Amino acid sequence: MIRLLGLALALFALFTGACTSRAFKTAPYALHPQIGPGDIYQGIRLLGALRLASVKIDGLDLCGLSGLAWDEDEGLLYAVSDRGVLFHLRPQFDGQGYLSGASVAAARPLQAASGNPLSRPFRDSEGLAIRNGHNQIRGDAELLISFEAKPRLVRYRPTGEWQGDVTLPLTLRKLYHYRNSNQALEAVAIDPEWGAVTGPELALRNDPKSLVRLFTTGGRFWFYPLGDAPGSALVAMEALPEGGLLTLERAFVSILHPFTISLRRTELPRPTKPARLEVRDVAVFDTGQGWLMDNFEGLSHYRDRRFFMVSDDNCNGLQSTLLVYFEVLPFGLKPGTTLDVERHMTY
Repeated sequence: MIRLLGLALALFALFTGACTSRAFKTAPYALHPQIGPGDIYQGIRLLGALRLASVKIDGLDLCGLSGLAWDEDEGLLYAVSDRGVLFHLRPQFDGQGYLSGASVAAARPLQAASGNPLSRPFRDSEGLAIRNGHNQIRGDAELLISFEAKPRLVRYRPTGEWQGDVTLPLTLRKLYHYRNSNQALEAVAIDPEWGAVTGPELALRNDPKSLVRLFTTGGRFWFYPLGDAPGSALVAMEALPEGGLLTLERAFVSILHPFTISLRRTELPRPTKPARLEVRDVAVFDTGQGWLMDNFEGLSHYRDRRFFMVSDDNCNGLQSTLLVYFEVLPFGLKPGTTLDVERHMTY
């Protein structure tokens, strides 16, 4: 997470089915002056974007969102903030299937093993993934959350209750192996074959700067090559329905340069030795080309080939929390191809 990006952009009740969602102010957001909901851009179809108001939910600030996970069984979009707070959101859609609003069901502080809310520096939660969120059984979901300042991977209930630490490969346990304390464990996803896969924002201290290692909890790893944009960093990843990973990168150099948000995809082959992954761009959003982007850090699969991503405003009033809904087109489909929207959407 890059807090300097703020300068660049300045120039639940308990977890039950009976909880009541609370509406809060959202506003449609134009990511580009000439491209809107329903339009195809590179390898995605945009399906709506919202700016979320900065409000307090159960006394906790809705800001700094850095990870997302969709719970199909509960109809909830979980969002974790880098202040150690877990929010339960309910997205809303219009008659065309475009994102039109959102409400909040709950906000819960993440707890330590003691049952107390996490405090600094242990509350720097960044990545979010879900288990048992699509098994048609309510109440059994488990969240995996990655932490940066004190690198670790922790299991949580959606109530914020601590369930236990996940044993990480030794390389990821020591802060010394990372470039610095603000560039440690960032992204986490659950792959159907490999289970939990996690990785840092930037390459480890003694690795080539362009190659980020993605680790399984069992210790296997692959080298993930970052995009060519200067200042590229891996900030989120999510399993694709057909296999492989959809990854989210942010490229930021300084307040004097445009920055780039990239969606990319890669496969996780069975390695006989550490392998360099093949990564391809899905969609690249360059603020120098009219894209009004923010510090996107969270990514979640929703249904079929549709995803959400969210920006981290760093709890800075000069930035925005943006929630974007989009569809990843079948790979190989040429830009401009018309799809049957009704066939590709489930409301």
